[in-house]
Amino acid sequence: MDVRGVVSFVAIAYLPAWLLTLPLWLTGEGLSWSWGPLVLFLMMFMPAVAALVVTKWISPQPKVLRGLGITNPGGIKKWWPYALIAWLGPPLVATFALMVGYLLGVYQADWTGFSGLAEQFGATVVGAEPETSPGMLALTQIAAVFGLGWLQVIPALGEELGWRGYLTQALLPLGQPGAFLTTGVLWGLWHAPVLILGYNYPTLPIVVAFIMMVCFCTLVGTLLGWLRLASRSVWPAVIAHGFLNAAAGLGMVFSMAGHPVDNASTGLLGWSGWIVLALLVLVLVMLGKLPVRFPVETAGISRGVNRRTRR
Repeated sequence: MDVRGVVSFVAIAYLPAWLLTLPLWLTGEGLSWSWGPLVLFLMMFMPAVAALVVTKWISPQPKVLRGLGITNPGGIKKWWPYALIAWLGPPLVATFALMVGYLLGVYQADWTGFSGLAEQFGATVVGAEPETSPGMLALTQIAAVFGLGWLQVIPALGEELGWRGYLTQALLPLGQPGAFLTTGVLWGLWHAPVLILGYNYPTLPIVVAFIMMVCFCTLVGTLLGWLRLASRSVWPAVIAHGFLNAAAGLGMVFSMAGHPVDNASTGLLGWSGWIVLALLVLVLVMLGKLPVRFPVETAGISRGVNRRTRR
C-alpha cells in the first residue's frame, strides 16, 4: 500500500476543508451564516484536490484520469447500467427507509395527505387557503429529486473523486472490506467541524453525532465503493452521492404535520435507515457481487496468448 500517498491524501483532504469552516465559528452564526452553503460547497471539493495533488505530484501515476476512475476501459458503455442504478436507486432506497421507520414507529408519516409538507410550505396567514395543493407540492418536490437532483452531482464529484476515486482504490491492499471500512471512518470524521455545529444531527451530543455519521458513511460508502469497483469508473458513485443528497428531503415530503423529522432515527441518516443499507450490502454479498471480482490477465501456454480470469 502507498502509505505516503494515503497519509498525504488524508492531510490535504482534511486540513483545507477544516480551515474553510473557520468563518462559521468566527462569525458565531455557525451553519446559519449566510455564506454557510458556499463554505460547505467548497469544502466538498477538497477531497478531489487532495486526490489530484497526490496522484500528480506526491505519488505520481502514469494515467491520473484512469487511476481516479474519470476515464475507464470501454468508456460509458461499460458503466451506464450502474449509472442508472445510481440515479434511480437512492430516492427509492430513501423512501423504503422511511417506510421502515414508519413500521418501527419512529417516523410519523402522512403518505397521501402530505400534511407535513403543507405545514412547511402552507399559507402564512392564519385561516388562509394554501395557493398550491399538498399533492401538487409533493409532486413538485419528488420531481425535483429525480430531475434537479442532477445539480447535486456537481459538488458530489468533489467528494467522490477523493473518497472513492482515490482512497478506496489506494486501500485495496487491505482487502475490500478493510478499504470500505477505513474509507467510511475517514469520510465520516472529515465532517467533524460541521458536525460539532449541528450538521445532520443537531439534537444529539457531539460524540454520538460522530458515531452516527461514521456508521452512516461506512454503510453508504460500502455501496458507493461497490459502484466504483464494479463499474471501474467513479461516475456511478458520483451520481449516486448526488442523488442521495437530493433524496434527503423526502422525509419532509411524506411527514405528518406536527411531527418534525428526526435524522437520528429516520431516513438513511437514522438508525432505522441503516437497516435498509445493511440489507442492500447483504444482498450484494449473497448474489456474489461483493466483494467485486476483477478480471486479470495471466500468461497463456504460448507466448503472446493471454488467459482472462476473475478474482
